[in-house]
Amino acid sequence: MKLPEPITREIVLVGGGHTHALVLRMWGMAPLPGVRLTLIDPAPAAAYSGMLPGHIAGHYPRAALEIDLVKLARFAGARLVLGRATGIDRAKRRVQVEGHADIAYDHLSIDVGVTSDMPGLPGFRDLAVPAKPLALFADRWEAFVSGVTSGAVAPEVAVIGAGLAGVELALAVRHRLGLSARVALIEAAEPLAAVGRGARAALMAHLQRSGVVLHAGRAAIACTADGVVLEGSETVPASFIIGTAAARAGGWLQGTGLALEGGFVRVGPTLQSNSDPHIFAVGDIAHLTHAPRPKAGVFAVREAPVLLANLRALATGDRAQVHYQPQSDYLKLVSTGHKGAVADKWGLRLDGGLLWRWKDRIDRKFMAKFHDLPTMAAQGPAGTPSDRPLCGGCGAKAGRGALDRALARLPAPQRADVATGAGDDAAVLIIGGEHQVITTDHLRAFTFDPYVMARIAAVHALGDVWSMGATPQAVLAQIILPPMGEGLQAEWLREIMEGALTIFAPEGADIVGGHTTLGAELTIGFTVTGLAPRSVTHAGARPGQAILLTKPIGTGVIMAAEMLGAAPGRVVAGALTHMQRPQGRAARLLAPHATAMTDVTGFGLAGHLLSILDASGVAATLRLSDIPTLPGAVELAGAGHGSSLLPANLAVRARMFYSDGPKAELLFDPQTAGGLLATVPADVAEGLVAALRAAGEEAAIIGHVAEGVPFLTVDD
Repeated sequence: MKLPEPITREIVLVGGGHTHALVLRMWGMAPLPGVRLTLIDPAPAAAYSGMLPGHIAGHYPRAALEIDLVKLARFAGARLVLGRATGIDRAKRRVQVEGHADIAYDHLSIDVGVTSDMPGLPGFRDLAVPAKPLALFADRWEAFVSGVTSGAVAPEVAVIGAGLAGVELALAVRHRLGLSARVALIEAAEPLAAVGRGARAALMAHLQRSGVVLHAGRAAIACTADGVVLEGSETVPASFIIGTAAARAGGWLQGTGLALEGGFVRVGPTLQSNSDPHIFAVGDIAHLTHAPRPKAGVFAVREAPVLLANLRALATGDRAQVHYQPQSDYLKLVSTGHKGAVADKWGLRLDGGLLWRWKDRIDRKFMAKFHDLPTMAAQGPAGTPSDRPLCGGCGAKAGRGALDRALARLPAPQRADVATGAGDDAAVLIIGGEHQVITTDHLRAFTFDPYVMARIAAVHALGDVWSMGATPQAVLAQIILPPMGEGLQAEWLREIMEGALTIFAPEGADIVGGHTTLGAELTIGFTVTGLAPRSVTHAGARPGQAILLTKPIGTGVIMAAEMLGAAPGRVVAGALTHMQRPQGRAARLLAPHATAMTDVTGFGLAGHLLSILDASGVAATLRLSDIPTLPGAVELAGAGHGSSLLPANLAVRARMFYSDGPKAELLFDPQTAGGLLATVPADVAEGLVAALRAAGEEAAIIGHVAEGVPFLTVDD
């Protein structure tokens, strides 16, 4: 088998702004072999600024203005780190990320946007909402509109700042809330001071006709629960306050040592930092020292091909650099709440519905670049193309039938200190009268992020120890790295070990060694030992007992759809967070009461429950409506998505009675780092669920054990 080209360079993009989004799309069309691309952003989706006022006005749904960074990163073959950058160690060339290992880079670009926060205005941080970042503002706006609709909140809005952004948002708010709402616009200086004469006259006329109350020449001095206090002590009533008057850079850049201009990164014609040639800055966070310009999305869009060309040039050792020279003026199309717009250029007064249709066409065409990504060869984490990629995680394991046939050929244990044979979650050794369990698990990567993959693999491996009622003890790591240079091998192993330690260390388990090798793709595994006063096996379920599940199901279908670029980013982000959640606390609550226990992994909920029924010689009934599922999983199953292990898992249907449907199909969905499945006496079940939920687990009673031959009935 021909291995992919070794990875020798790392390019890191900090922030999912418009420039970086376009770079990712262009990179996906023509990736550079041997280079790994990483995007760091705290959210799985980024909002497009051009359509935000239309969304506020009610013309566009939220999805229309969102760039799904998870899908875009998959298309580009890039790693997406869902975290917030907090610093840059330029000496080591590493980005510091909250809740994540540091990320190494050869070349770095910053496109984190700006904030409209006004920390100097008393009460703003607690009582107002900055218009930027856009996603946060859109979330808060929708919550406010829901409150107005239900009658819980008064329809009173104040917008601080009467530049183009403030006027556009005020008109959008007026249109969405209707004429009965009170909308005020506050400006300390002259409204629309940077706008041409014709456009300014048109927009002022729109404000007057719409009934937006303009407070010009009076500064806001405080935000209170009643509204905005102006100079002279007048209070403008508001239950929702929007800030648009400021444009500030994130404070974390101050500690990077980069040359800054008012907090923004100083760059030259190549978009490289004036103080570090390995670092670029684009979009609103950049200050163009050779051609200063106002903050506007048009510059961010046109910087994308320049940034891409220069990153590729540095990565390939080409000294030729492309220069960016922004235009001196540009057309601004400002929406007016209803489906109309005003054009600002050359001082002309252009106004009307035709301009709105033009703006709408421009915006939709831009977003189509990300909503309608070209169909490329599907890629797995190794970057190798295939028609339909083999699932990673537990979805990549062999089917239960093949495994059972192989295990059936093994002889019974010959040693007296080996208490169990193959088939339970972990082997049990009797040493000095104490039970020691030992198990091993490894996962083929389904995310490009080795830190996150290591955390998930650690939770997954510990599942067998937890389900036996044991306390984790010692860990051996088995890691296969994809082909890469020696320096990157060290960086990947550092991330993997740091990620694994965040799971093992709190459980008291020590990593004591392991083995590494190079192969076609990233695979992470752990062998774990644990100690237990008694072992909780599969063979203890009794009729009348309750069946408890500690985590929702659905990871298999979500990650299968994600590999095809079909799963919404927020759904994928939720599944990744779910898989990184340890089950140690849940196990410690369950172990004293559980008569049988396992963890739900590759064979799905139905397959693992049937293992308990077989070992215990009982039947069971589940209530489908009580089984928790991950957001988006049922919808993806209904759309026809499924793990590559799903067909093998469906073989147990012959021993079940249930009604077909998308949720019922999730009973066979292979889980990675899934929850604990336990049978407990009925009289303690409710109390255990309450204790588990108090500990943060999404636990539920999903059925009960019954007399009879091993068979599973699923009621709707």
